[in-house]
Amino acid sequence: MKMTIGANIKRLRTAKELTQEQLSVAMNVTCAAVSKWERGETYPDITLLQPLAYYFGVTLDELMGYDQEKIQAEIDDVIALYRKHWKNRLPEAREIIVKAHRDYPDDYWIMHYYMWNIGGDMADNDPAVLLAHKDEFLAICEKILGGCTEENLRLGAWNMRAKILHAEGKTEEALEIYRTKFTDWFSTSGQKTEQLFAKDTSEYYFHVQKNMYELADFAADKLGRTVFFDPAHSIEEKAERALRYGALLQHAFEETEDAFFLMLANSFLGRMENDLCYRGGTDEQIIAVMDKNLYATKRLEECRAGNDALHHAFDRYSPDVRENFFQFNLNNRLHATEGRRAELLKNPAYTAVLEKYR
Repeated sequence: MKMTIGANIKRLRTAKELTQEQLSVAMNVTCAAVSKWERGETYPDITLLQPLAYYFGVTLDELMGYDQEKIQAEIDDVIALYRKHWKNRLPEAREIIVKAHRDYPDDYWIMHYYMWNIGGDMADNDPAVLLAHKDEFLAICEKILGGCTEENLRLGAWNMRAKILHAEGKTEEALEIYRTKFTDWFSTSGQKTEQLFAKDTSEYYFHVQKNMYELADFAADKLGRTVFFDPAHSIEEKAERALRYGALLQHAFEETEDAFFLMLANSFLGRMENDLCYRGGTDEQIIAVMDKNLYATKRLEECRAGNDALHHAFDRYSPDVRENFFQFNLNNRLHATEGRRAELLKNPAYTAVLEKYR
């Protein structure tokens, strides 16, 4: 939060048609002190804040330029900017969140994003980085657990504590945090929401369908990770499996017209394409898997229009993704500016596939 007290003192003094000397006499300070306040070089002593507010006829918040709604809007904007850069793997993301943490050190969401950006995101964390920032991260966790009521952020703090314990070699203590602080698969909000309704009601059918689609998305992502990180297979074999599984899922959809298979295909192929792109796949492998992935994503988007449960299975995504899932995914490839995606845009075969779906 940027302090604007100096500018406010100057504005209030000018409105009352007072000179700096007259204000200095009233506050029993030097004229030079008032001049430094107004230039933002120093701040008034804390004992002068209440007298200054009374003298000008304003509240302390007004004197200090503290506008909660304005500050929250600034925080929301900087978080949105950070998320956009982070999602597109842009290096500016770190600069944005580091500055935000410096400007708004007490905002829980900014603490959360800052900690996980420095810590290397939720997976594949470097133990050396976690240990280097251990004291800072644990202090952030303490703040979140001590004052924040948002469960996602509290769980994020517990997660970081567990990761630091693991980095210290205390893996059993880390696992105990996951066993006691996190729910199991069968105690999730989705499962409990589904169980709220009688099984012969439309509400039950809606929620069981929505849960099915969300779990398909989740499970297919795990399938992609299982295939890609299987040490028994070469990168060529992994790419071949991606295409074979994708074809089977596409065929299952064409036979049944059930969007469940498209959700599986979209998630599985998306995971495989991403790992091929950033973990050693060739251009040809990435292009072939991307083609199948975009087909599944496009058909899935079309199915959302007439399927309320499928449509709401995307509620957990941000509005820009939720509004048009297919277009968001296509744009991420079309407008890549850095990294492997940007390099792929130089390949005519890659851009030809994108143009086919544009």
